[in-house]
Amino acid sequence: MIPLEHTLGALFKSKDPPEVESYRHIIQGALETLAEEPEDIRPPDVDGKPGGLVLLNREIPTIVVPDLHARMDFFLSVLGYRPENGERAIDLMERGELQVVCVGDGFHAEGRAARRWQAALKEYEDAYKRHRNMDNEMRESMGVMGMVMAVKQSFPNHFHFLKGNHENITNELGGGNYPFRKFAMEGHMVVDYVRRFYGEELLQEYALFEKQLPLLAVGKTFLISHAEPAAFFPRQHVIDYRRHPSVVAGLTWTDNDEAQDGSVSRMLSHYVDQEDCPCFHFGGHRPVTGSYRVRAEGRYVQIHDPGRFIIAYLPADREIDLDRDVREIEDVSYMAVEEYGE
Repeated sequence: MIPLEHTLGALFKSKDPPEVESYRHIIQGALETLAEEPEDIRPPDVDGKPGGLVLLNREIPTIVVPDLHARMDFFLSVLGYRPENGERAIDLMERGELQVVCVGDGFHAEGRAARRWQAALKEYEDAYKRHRNMDNEMRESMGVMGMVMAVKQSFPNHFHFLKGNHENITNELGGGNYPFRKFAMEGHMVVDYVRRFYGEELLQEYALFEKQLPLLAVGKTFLISHAEPAAFFPRQHVIDYRRHPSVVAGLTWTDNDEAQDGSVSRMLSHYVDQEDCPCFHFGGHRPVTGSYRVRAEGRYVQIHDPGRFIIAYLPADREIDLDRDVREIEDVSYMAVEEYGE
């Protein structure tokens, strides 16, 4: 197995999208890891596969990472972040003293790349005879997800990546997924690019990886999902998410003000011991200004600011204090790569 440090450094420093065979190796390793998740962390569904629920360790801190959207520098900075005791998150995960949960949305750079998407759209319309702009987008999108998959393999019990609405590389309609476009025709452009330059087999392997991702993480006093829950989803329905497309859509696509009244409170009451309150449900999906925004009577906390490196650091030994625990971290990506080497 290629050392994690080498993989992270190589993906970040590369000026091109990942090479086909090396990327297939990363995907296949991630698929094996997801298939072997322990039952006490991901209770199995009715078919014996790891279900859509992640039961987090209640005795160690948790870092919640909002939407990545192709930000390799953000992800590396999370790994290099030094919480309360001064050690890097990546080292704490290795020792089993910290867990990290990403809320999803690895692909598709957002507003910072709006002009690049428009330029890449012209490349797509010309059948990618030239593709420099799309190459740059895919270097970042596939690069950050290569990092995610490599970290998952290295720390399977202490690193989790939840499915977001952008985890839909085939741009399908169905199974709780919807085609995507925002600044251009991102969904169509990505699937066409991957088919042309990586092949159908890799495309389908990556799509399978996305479909194995969990949807909801449960901690001692908190829940985490990509989006605000559209309705109340009971434990067994989340575990059996492959048979419940409404659960997939309802935890990944919910827009602001679309959720049923009381859905967050019912979810917290169902999954979390209310005696340990204050309890919160964390997510991303919709951008916020400032460090965070609360919804659902202060129980749902959005932390996705596309222009800043915002995380939530949730301690295991005290109550959550949003003003203290939702914090901006420094960009230490270049320092991290220097430490990892190449």
